[in-house]
Amino acid sequence: MDFTFLPKASTYQKNAFVRYSIRTREAVVAPGYISSGFYYIGKNSTNIERLVKLYKRGYASDNIENAKAELNRSIAQERNIIPEVIFCETSFDFAAVKNFVHFLDNSKALCAIPFILDSSSLCDMELEVYKRHMLADEIMQIDSTQENMLISKVRFLNKVKAKSVEMKNKLHEEESLIPPANIHSILKRSFDILVSLTAILILSPVFLLIALAIRLESKGPIFYISERAGRGYRIFKFYKFRTMFAGAEQHLDEFLHLNQYASSPAQGQGPWFFKLSKDPRVTRVGAFLRNSSLDELPQLLNVLLGDMSLVGNRPLPLYEAATLTTDQCAKRFLAPAGITGLWQIKKRGNEEMSVEERINLDIDYADRYNFMYDLWIMANTPSALIQKSNV
Repeated sequence: MDFTFLPKASTYQKNAFVRYSIRTREAVVAPGYISSGFYYIGKNSTNIERLVKLYKRGYASDNIENAKAELNRSIAQERNIIPEVIFCETSFDFAAVKNFVHFLDNSKALCAIPFILDSSSLCDMELEVYKRHMLADEIMQIDSTQENMLISKVRFLNKVKAKSVEMKNKLHEEESLIPPANIHSILKRSFDILVSLTAILILSPVFLLIALAIRLESKGPIFYISERAGRGYRIFKFYKFRTMFAGAEQHLDEFLHLNQYASSPAQGQGPWFFKLSKDPRVTRVGAFLRNSSLDELPQLLNVLLGDMSLVGNRPLPLYEAATLTTDQCAKRFLAPAGITGLWQIKKRGNEEMSVEERINLDIDYADRYNFMYDLWIMANTPSALIQKSNV
């Protein structure tokens, strides 16, 4: 392994960064760019040694300003060398981390690089602050995360962020062709705000009763909160009433053989969805909530916040979204994420529905959606709310 201190330049402090390299073939991370492996911001030598073992090459800077200077230097002067992932310790000032994220987001070359914070030095309150401000693509303890999980997470983030940037560019190009006063978008958003706010106020007693029933039956949080990918692969926090026993996601691998989409390709080799027709992890209250679709009510908050619409394509868990990044499948992400849509009114509860059918329904909506079409879907939704099977 070579430990090479790069030459000092006028914009750098002494020993501003160090390059780690085990002589291997250079990897291309994007057209026109060469991977420099990882970039680590901080002084934790244990983390750095672990990343060198995984990535074979990388850079490390002891502070954020030096990292910004080196990253600027890497993409300047026609070097076109960028890291595959950027890790940062949380011992730095919060404002400095926020400024660095702004720096990455505003760089055409760096905006698609996953930014991961090491949470080993954070208390629970500080961790919540970072999560609430969504300053990182992932927050994890690098030293305690299994190597295969760490590599898989970075690969997923690379794929999703690259596609997200591509989709944002496409959306920007499309929106530039739409007149500023688009009647359908104005009506859709206005209707979403009016209905979601009214429903939340009227149904607040129902929310309280459901919360009480969930708490009386089993220990754990009232709400199930997870990250989902919506329009343009934008990731947001998705809310539902909890319908499973606490910690049910940790036992997902035990039930893969019961997947309703069992004929789907293996994850990472094609489109992939996961749903159990009779999920053994569901509680009795949860089964009632699912059958009546009452577990979906907290998504009214997502609609009010603008993460979702009343009508659209379902936002997907990240492990599913990662398998839908080809040009054909990605088209479904051009439409808003929604509580109900074509899939719900045409195929909900159908255990024989194929992955291709579900994707085609999503693409069909993305091609045709407008305010009047949304009203037609909403008018046909009530008959689909009471399901015959527990899905």
